[in-house]
Amino acid sequence: MNREPARPLEGRTVLVTRPAEQAEGLRAALEALGATVHAVPVIRVLPPQDPQPLRQAAATLHAYDWVVFTSRNGVRALAQWTGRGDARWPAGLRVACIGPATAQAARQLGWPVHLQPARYVAESLVDSFRQQGVRGARVLVVRAQEARDVLPEGLRGLGARVEVVAAYRTEPAYNEAERLQQVLRRGVDLAAFASPSAVSAAVRLCGGLDLLRSVPVVCIGPVTASAAGRAGLQVVGIAHTYTQEGLVEAVVRVLVAGGEGSQ
Repeated sequence: MNREPARPLEGRTVLVTRPAEQAEGLRAALEALGATVHAVPVIRVLPPQDPQPLRQAAATLHAYDWVVFTSRNGVRALAQWTGRGDARWPAGLRVACIGPATAQAARQLGWPVHLQPARYVAESLVDSFRQQGVRGARVLVVRAQEARDVLPEGLRGLGARVEVVAAYRTEPAYNEAERLQQVLRRGVDLAAFASPSAVSAAVRLCGGLDLLRSVPVVCIGPVTASAAGRAGLQVVGIAHTYTQEGLVEAVVRVLVAGGEGSQ
């Protein structure tokens, strides 16, 4: 009986581009499968340029019907102004999270999670709200400063009264440029990207596409893959589920089976 090797990525090299505080789990999972991992955080997560709107929203949470989080970073940023525990969470305020990692971060703070879409993208979250019904509801969207407008526009189209606050922003980790370029010059079998901002940052840190053009890329989901394709990167795989676990599975599919990770 044939068995899958315990370390199917033995001898393969993977570049992980997530921010330092989010990369460790991905790195550990890939290393457990035998990969040599170069973790180079190409973006930094920073406070918003103007923190006052977030501070004001945190002080008036009782005025909303829903608060929507699009990432763990947004959960953590709001928590800085509200504190932990459901005892401090306004009664009747419902929480929606775009994916399981975001929901887990909210629950770890003691905040109840009422809605999470089947697919972890903004479009699917809008569909979930369409089924839920939000006409007339006041919705607070806590997101990155540079995020897409699909979610707030979709909710407004459903009749919700939407307020958007920037909880954080990202910028290229310029101090990592030399290390990223060194890793790419030595060569990697695959690069893993988990956000459009990481894609654009990597291109900027490399001074263009020359070092990245021949590197196969696996992306955590279709939004990131679309950004990578537009940037000129060679996308060879997309995770089936838009999570860290899905990204690991896509890496294995591409490097071990030699297959297209999005199939």
